[in-house]
Amino acid sequence: MTQPSAPYTIGIDTDATTLREADHLLQALAAELALPESVFGCTHLVRDGRPRVALSLAAGAEPVLRTARDRLTAQGYEVRDGAPDEVGRAVLYPGAGALTGTLTLTELLARSAIDRVTVLGTPEEPAPDMRLVTREHVRPQWQDGHLVLAAMPAAGGTLVPFEDPDPTPCCADH
Repeated sequence: MTQPSAPYTIGIDTDATTLREADHLLQALAAELALPESVFGCTHLVRDGRPRVALSLAAGAEPVLRTARDRLTAQGYEVRDGAPDEVGRAVLYPGAGALTGTLTLTELLARSAIDRVTVLGTPEEPAPDMRLVTREHVRPQWQDGHLVLAAMPAAGGTLVPFEDPDPTPCCADH
């Protein structure tokens, strides 16, 4: 995860095993640490001998993360410099809280740190006046240093973020 506005990054190893669990942990830590809205908080899938979801925090000022590092280490988390990988899934980012209801893509981009929206299955950029139903769950990912939201077509000629806020677990009906 590398972006010019947030050059200081720490990675936090966790025992979270699902994205939902990691999202809640990241949001709880951000509230507990009183992190400013300018901080980026991402989840990262770790696929080693102990599959889990790690976290990263990135900020424009080192003192913000120094305090977070000290407090997280005191709580027993393993904290290291840098993100676990370059493709974090952003949960916390500037403007994330303003992405509620239905917005045009122009509004979405103006209100948040998201750089671009792509639509699955289409090579073209979506029209700026296209409406996105946020479902209050907008999770863009870092791609080549840009925060990109993957969306998909939905009812009524709208878009929705690709990631469903309430996914059905595999084999839920068995």
